[in-house]
Amino acid sequence: MSFELLLMLAALFGLAGIGTPIGYAIIIASLVYLGVGGHDIALAGEKIIQGIFKGFILLAVPLFIVSANIMNAGAISDRLLRFCVAMVGRFRGGMGHVNVVASLIFSGMSGSAVADAAGIGKIIIGMMTKDGRYSRGYAAAITAASATIGPIIPPSIPMVLYALVSDQSIGFLFFAGIIPGLFMGAVLMIMNTIIAYRRNIAAEETVPLRDMPKTTLRAFPALMMPVILLFGIYSGKTTPTEAAAVAAAYALILASLFYRSISLKSLYSVFVESARSSAAVGVVIGGAFILNYIVIAEDIPKSIAGVLSVLDVSPLVFLLGVNLLVLLLGCVLDATTIILVIIPLFIPTAREMGIDLVHFGVLVVVNSMIGLITPPYGILLFVINAVTDIPLREIIREIWGFLAVLIIALLVMILSPDLVLWLPRVLGYQG
Repeated sequence: MSFELLLMLAALFGLAGIGTPIGYAIIIASLVYLGVGGHDIALAGEKIIQGIFKGFILLAVPLFIVSANIMNAGAISDRLLRFCVAMVGRFRGGMGHVNVVASLIFSGMSGSAVADAAGIGKIIIGMMTKDGRYSRGYAAAITAASATIGPIIPPSIPMVLYALVSDQSIGFLFFAGIIPGLFMGAVLMIMNTIIAYRRNIAAEETVPLRDMPKTTLRAFPALMMPVILLFGIYSGKTTPTEAAAVAAAYALILASLFYRSISLKSLYSVFVESARSSAAVGVVIGGAFILNYIVIAEDIPKSIAGVLSVLDVSPLVFLLGVNLLVLLLGCVLDATTIILVIIPLFIPTAREMGIDLVHFGVLVVVNSMIGLITPPYGILLFVINAVTDIPLREIIREIWGFLAVLIIALLVMILSPDLVLWLPRVLGYQG
């Protein structure tokens, strides 16, 4: 390891430790490496521009962010929640099930765990706690846990970023996330049922069957968004980036013309907030482009592969080791940083070991999402705390059971690649 690399790492961790936004920390630390190593500093700008020009798929990120924010501002989530109550509220622990199912549906529209938590989180937590049957901590914990499904079921911003660094098909990555996302929802609902019986939480008042068609019809246009998106990608009529644009346009049409629930003033706020969120992600992506150049210059992937070949590590042990590392890093780093900065180090080794990179990508994204609810620094815990004012200690006290079943679900996905790859293979994936 060279002196300039050590200096760069010291700068990176030092800046991150004092609270510098991770994107700026990466860029400044990379400039330290280039400067000390005698490289042209302008190389940083060149790598960012080259990465952006080559990464047309990156346009999907701001478009999915706009789509999610329009959904939240346009009161579309309210109609989806009523539909979920009608569907699963009748079972024991009904509002907990509604929470999970709402996240499953909303995940097909946003692609962001934070958007799911902030969007429907405040509404559904209020619904769960209004009659005192659910504690504030429990309502917040299951909301945070179910929001992790958001980036697993397509569309998915983290999978778009993984496709960028791994050169894998975003379409097959999207399809590979569907069954794991449903599986995560199922294990969360099982845990919710167990807790509901232990705490003697009753079911919600049953919605009469005669009201079901009306409730479904109101939610139907919103439910069609993931169908339209996936049909466009799979049929070849749209690229993933074009599908993201279609999703944003469809959300705008629904909110403004069909539901008439968004004004020009609120639409302006949506665009401003979306621009801020996109810029925050963009800074990290720009830093990652420079960092990836440094990683290649230092020949780090080859060094890692050499160490693993000496240790004679099997593919399964490699997968378990990488996932354990990602799980630990997820406690302190956001998913964007993990996928853009850490994961490219392991992709060449995974490829050499014969590990399917679509399977690997889904595991990484699932693992990164679990990190979002891992105490003490899980970002979703802070998001829920910010939008509801529920103390963190109450949320953390209730999160452990949901965290445990999600880790079990991750282990099942590691040991059973067919769970992840079955649907993409049905649709023509050759991996």
